[in-house]
Amino acid sequence: MSHPTPHTVAELTEAVLAGAHGPDPAELTVTSAFWLYNTTRLAGGDVTYHNHYLLLRVGDSFGACSFEAGELAPEFCENASGHSLDKLLRDECAPVRTAALDAYLSRVRPHRDADDAERVMLPTGTPEVRAEARDAAVAGLLDIAPGAKVALIGVVNPLVAAIRERGGVCLPCDLNLRTTAWGDPVTDDMTEVLAQADAVVATGMTLSNGTFDLILQHCVEHQVPLTVYAQSGSAVARAFLGAGVTGLNAEPFTFSQFSADATPMYRYRAALTNGAAA
Repeated sequence: MSHPTPHTVAELTEAVLAGAHGPDPAELTVTSAFWLYNTTRLAGGDVTYHNHYLLLRVGDSFGACSFEAGELAPEFCENASGHSLDKLLRDECAPVRTAALDAYLSRVRPHRDADDAERVMLPTGTPEVRAEARDAAVAGLLDIAPGAKVALIGVVNPLVAAIRERGGVCLPCDLNLRTTAWGDPVTDDMTEVLAQADAVVATGMTLSNGTFDLILQHCVEHQVPLTVYAQSGSAVARAFLGAGVTGLNAEPFTFSQFSADATPMYRYRAALTNGAAA
């Protein structure tokens, strides 16, 4: 099926509601809803990561979105099961809309069935082993020259290290962290790192906090490759491949931090677009 090329997340959502990507979302029902909160501190580190997730199960697929503390109450899940996706795609809460959109796109085209996806297995092991393998897979999508400046929007320390190991200069940006594990300052001003970047790596959480569209527009206009590493909205980010996104490391649920067993990720690649997105 040929799909219209999206320019923004809202435009993609409208296309889905109009039936441009498959069945009517009103015909797909949430069977399970999960509100998850976890903390992680990797061995030897001094940073505790606080993560909140909304997960929506639709048939044999999950939609996921991470969100900031206090943005969505656990009580949301009390009545979410049984709702059709068209209702949740119109919800006033951005993480709910993102998880619903991810659930829809994951249901109509699961990563496991995508012909253009490279399956990468995270190894059985400790959180440290799995995090390093995940971030090496993300960095492996980068085609950068030595000394290239890489804006990292959404900082995880193993990914900072993986970028440097490939000769890149990491420009870290995060709303919650102030320094990396090596004491590098972390800015909270996305425009500061974008202005300097030869390449951009962004987390899927940018889909729900309102920054993804701005990052995408910048990368298209300035011909800067954009790699997305996504637990949040991995199928949503996939819809922008070839429309600004040049690389995607998609990690559908079950996420690496929730399992010690081998779990799959899916890598996608696309060429840079020329000029504004088509």
